[in-house]
Amino acid sequence: MKKEQKDFSYYQLKLQDHIEASFPEKSGDYKFINQRARWAANAYEGAFRSGNHVNKCDEIANFILYEGLHFSKFDTLFEVLTYEFADLLFDFEFRDFAIKVLPQCTEVFDNYDLTDDFAYTNDYDLLYTELTGFIAIWIEQNGIQ
Repeated sequence: MKKEQKDFSYYQLKLQDHIEASFPEKSGDYKFINQRARWAANAYEGAFRSGNHVNKCDEIANFILYEGLHFSKFDTLFEVLTYEFADLLFDFEFRDFAIKVLPQCTEVFDNYDLTDDFAYTNDYDLLYTELTGFIAIWIEQNGIQ
């Protein structure tokens, strides 16, 4: 069985990309990123040494790398903005506006148990509706800029 080399830097870059795309509020947490990348690289290596197929090694490493990082508050807010407020923002403004407003939405998100599979629950629709109302009120009070 040929080993496909996957080292710390591979997992570090992979996680950094994921965090920048879906968890921008965590993008500066290098300690977290480095620790997770190290754990994933070690898990891959351990799984490979235990005789697992490369695909299984990838699965194990990715489970560790992305644990707790499947449901994204940012992605949810971005979705609400792009579907419900498309007439108020240009396409290039959605990301910056979502980053700006995300800290203001803490109380809304705190009302839900945001597990990795939350997007597949009935409560997701309630969160979506509540975020839509919250953003509408926030924009009314604070404006877009």
